[in-house]
Amino acid sequence: MNKILSAVLLTAFCSLMVACSQRGTVVYAVEDAPGYNCWPMIQNIGDRLVCVYTVGKYHDPSEKGRGAYARYSDDGARSWSERVLVDENPEYGTSSIGKGSDSESNALFWIRRMNADPRMALYRTSDGKKFDLISTPHLDPNPMQITDIYQTPEGLECLWFSDDYSDIHDNKSWGVLISRDNGLNWEQRVIEKDLPKKDWPTEPSVAVIGDGCLIAIARCEMMGGCQFQLTSNDWGKTWNKTTTNIGDVLQSTPTLIYDKNKELIYNYYYQRGDGLLKVRTASVKDILENGKAWPEPRILAEGGRERPHDSGNANAVAIKSRHFITYYSGDPVNCRVVVAARR
Repeated sequence: MNKILSAVLLTAFCSLMVACSQRGTVVYAVEDAPGYNCWPMIQNIGDRLVCVYTVGKYHDPSEKGRGAYARYSDDGARSWSERVLVDENPEYGTSSIGKGSDSESNALFWIRRMNADPRMALYRTSDGKKFDLISTPHLDPNPMQITDIYQTPEGLECLWFSDDYSDIHDNKSWGVLISRDNGLNWEQRVIEKDLPKKDWPTEPSVAVIGDGCLIAIARCEMMGGCQFQLTSNDWGKTWNKTTTNIGDVLQSTPTLIYDKNKELIYNYYYQRGDGLLKVRTASVKDILENGKAWPEPRILAEGGRERPHDSGNANAVAIKSRHFITYYSGDPVNCRVVVAARR
């Protein structure tokens, strides 16, 4: 059965490669073994790409024993190393939820632990081969997730959000974490609290514009909702929140890349249901104070459509002019982790 399944996946993946190549984007497999391989995060160490993701039997982040693994690539995502274990325990499930770099260019990855250990775990690697656990902060409120790490004059920062996904309770919050010692210790700030679900920005991605300016795009948990846009002019001490004109998302996570030389910002996201990896490219000056001015999207690749939420959640990194966007695509029990490479 595994051989048959692998052949089916390979055939589907080859068709995907052809379709994407025609759009100037090539999609490479990171992990396509049988099983629910998902929730990837990608970061570079120089020219080396490192992808962290989780491996389980089905679509359930709380599945006990679900482990977090990593592979690295030195040829622009074409081929990947053997996988190495990052975090695994029979008493809890893991999800890879955020990534970034420290001031010494090491790669950092946040891992969410569910069940027996509800804390977030931060791992550091200098080579994509060995991962060191450097922090498991006690936070209040305890985040649902901590997202991608970025650097400001204060140190390392990342956004977080909490609490549950219910429509009933107005108990949602979000804010900022700050580390002044390269990720060993974290200070927590709450930006908004006691929010209803409709006003709750989740799974945000931040682009550092400069001179105190930050811009973030966040997911909306409401069906039919549009992405949020968050902006700050004081390195994240205060934020302004608006909605965008980006509604072709279906609760899928955005990821931003900012090209300082061209003053362009790239908003990558996976439209669940339709199974489409998309990008919207905008001039920062056009959208910074007008979240509804994002241009129309460009389709880059296609993925799973069988059940909308079994595929999605893009995460991107840039190496020079090349962009690498990882996401997962499949069905409830068989899902692959891929990387779309484009210039």
